[in-house]
Amino acid sequence: MKRTMTALLAAATIAGSLSVTPAQAQRGFGAGVAAGLIGGAIVGGAIAASRPYPYYYGPPPGYVGGPVPAGCYWQQQRYWDGYAWNVRPVQVCN
Repeated sequence: MKRTMTALLAAATIAGSLSVTPAQAQRGFGAGVAAGLIGGAIVGGAIAASRPYPYYYGPPPGYVGGPVPAGCYWQQQRYWDGYAWNVRPVQVCN
């Protein structure tokens, strides 16, 4: 992915340096808008085609951590982590 982005950036830099012309107010800005749209489509396509970062999903939802001692059970409890409410399994023993 780094090679692809580096190659695209180098190609865009070279193409941009070759097409430098003096600014003229009477010409409008249609060429600049078109170049921006094309460049955005190329960079957006490269980002969309890249692989996502690996993500650890943890144990499956039914897994609660092994055998439960006699008189104990698992209970879902809510907790605030500083950003949002989450739920985690907690072992409760009588």
